[in-house]
Amino acid sequence: MAGKFSFVSVMGALLVLTIFHDPIIVDAGQGVPEVALFTFGDSYYDAGNKAFLSKNKNPPQTLWPYGKSRDDPNGKFSEGYIVPDFIAEFMSIPNGIPPALNLVLIFHVELALPSPTLLFLGLRRNLKVAFDLYIVNYIQMTLNQQVNKFRSMISTWSDDYIEKSLFMIYIGTEDYLNFTKTNPTATASAQQAFVTSVTNKLKTDIGLLYSLGASKFAVPMLAPLGCLPIVRQEYKTGNDCYEPLNDLAKQHNEKIGPILNEYAKKPNGGFQFTVLDFYNAVIRRTTRSYNYRFYVANSSCCGVGTHNAYGCGMANVHSKLCEYQRSYFFFDGRHNTEKAQEEIAHLLYGANTNVIHPMTVRELIVFPAKENMRELWEPNKPSIRRRRSSRDYLDLSAYY
Repeated sequence: MAGKFSFVSVMGALLVLTIFHDPIIVDAGQGVPEVALFTFGDSYYDAGNKAFLSKNKNPPQTLWPYGKSRDDPNGKFSEGYIVPDFIAEFMSIPNGIPPALNLVLIFHVELALPSPTLLFLGLRRNLKVAFDLYIVNYIQMTLNQQVNKFRSMISTWSDDYIEKSLFMIYIGTEDYLNFTKTNPTATASAQQAFVTSVTNKLKTDIGLLYSLGASKFAVPMLAPLGCLPIVRQEYKTGNDCYEPLNDLAKQHNEKIGPILNEYAKKPNGGFQFTVLDFYNAVIRRTTRSYNYRFYVANSSCCGVGTHNAYGCGMANVHSKLCEYQRSYFFFDGRHNTEKAQEEIAHLLYGANTNVIHPMTVRELIVFPAKENMRELWEPNKPSIRRRRSSRDYLDLSAYY
């Protein structure tokens, strides 16, 4: 029997509920259960809702050249589609669902930061955060606040529907960028303590979602934050990445799999998950960019500065725009081009086990609800469930 899907985006500064009075349900193909897609996190997964939360009448992401590849700006931090758009497309959810059709919440917390955090550090409002693509006040929510808003709306969906649906979470970037900026001489022990605080909070928030009935989680690792063009530009590293930030990201990523394993090991718990090695997927595309037909991987397509990383879309900044966006890995100082976003979405949905483990998003969706996983996350270990083909004996890691 054909399955059905709907899409809900729970994003960034507002529980980004792309909510409808009558949710869109569409045919999803043979053998796939009825599920929704819920996304939590920061601007990387923002479907355009932050535009509703800006103190500016026209925040940069609502202005050209954002959305250029799709004719008009749509509030997304890309010139086109982003990862959740492609995942929704693969799940046969219609594209172009407008963000925040029914605004459910406006949570008034004023900070000069465009992206949510896990810890909500309460940075001084007069602090110039050079990592930001623009300095502007946003109504901001931590991941915990997003989850709590989800809890207040949980009666919208049946328990069975939530249990079968996919929950995607990407968050943590802002925590580490802010920590590095405000603690430039932090010791190794201080860095470790901060990473532990961030990942413990992530664990708690995932646990809260789990207690609310969510059971299928896709949690990508953090990207190499020191390789973002805005970071290279801020720290004047030239073509090199800023390794202190990469080290924080690696420490964070080492804890993701074990955290999720802990939930999955609970008897009869039915907790299911997958982890995308986003860190190394980005490293491969920035160090061997020509293999993936990205001809510029250390600078942005849109912006100003040594790495073209600041001010894309800002009315008072005469930012430059590259001629061909698909040749660039980064569109602005922190976010990828549509081409790169599509590649990452394909990795999530169906890459080999060097990239996503213990299963792909496609496998996660169809895995029977309430069942315990047959395989847990292990670092650098191929899946034991899959029969190896002749192609598996070749070193294809450079192509994923």
